[in-house]
Amino acid sequence: MKVQQIKQGIALQGLEDWGTAGLPGTPEVRVSGIQKIIPGCEGIDAGIFECTPGTYRRSVEQAEVMHFLGGRGQFTPDGEDTIHFSGGDTLFFEAHTEGTWEVEETMRKVYVIF
Repeated sequence: MKVQQIKQGIALQGLEDWGTAGLPGTPEVRVSGIQKIIPGCEGIDAGIFECTPGTYRRSVEQAEVMHFLGGRGQFTPDGEDTIHFSGGDTLFFEAHTEGTWEVEETMRKVYVIF
């Protein structure tokens, strides 16, 4: 099928359990999502990602675009100013971006990693 669809990604139930994240001494962050594979572009990672409130480190090896469907928090790239986000915002990450996520309200996003 040439076109795949995720209907109502904001309210989609039954996401796959992707485990946990978090920094030592902080509440455990539950991570879940659904991944979509585009035939012929298997090196591109795309889908929906959700996580519960908490703090964790992230290193984005490839470039990434994400559009937040819900939630709020902030991302602080190493050595740069903090970026606040909420549902409806879109972020564009350069490859090799590292920093700290502080999720205040369960975050759900559509993501594409190139």
